Amino acid sequence: MIQTAKVTRILEDGRAEVAVRRQSACGHDCSQCGGGCAELMVSPTVSVLADNPLQAMPGDNVRVESSTSGVLGAAILVYLVPFALFFLGYFLATGLADLSDGMGAACGGLGFVLGVLLAVLADRRLRKNRGISFRITAIEPGA
Repeated sequence: MIQTAKVTRILEDGRAEVAVRRQSACGHDCSQCGGGCAELMVSPTVSVLADNPLQAMPGDNVRVESSTSGVLGAAILVYLVPFALFFLGYFLATGLADLSDGMGAACGGLGFVLGVLLAVLADRRLRKNRGISFRITAIEPGA
């Protein structure tokens, strides 16, 4: 995944803290979707640490690359696993255990909560182990 970011500070180890605009599903290409969303949606920025082999300085606009597989894996874990566990819990409770629909929904809800808990734990592990790494690959002109 390639994104544009702004360097906010340089750490003692040479890595850079960069502010990256969080991408939405539409990609904020308003000219392609008829416009109008730019006024309605403000993309928050997130700060990440990036390897800085080009020695970018604070204030520089840079191109940042990250592992696409790591980002997609995290997205699957956060968005797909809780819903899959919800449906699994519901269908197991109503189909195999022959429980009422209300009990099936409760089991599905427990599955959903378990999925969210797994996503939170995985996020903490990724942050601790720097599971998704970022790297500055270019300094953009006109910074």
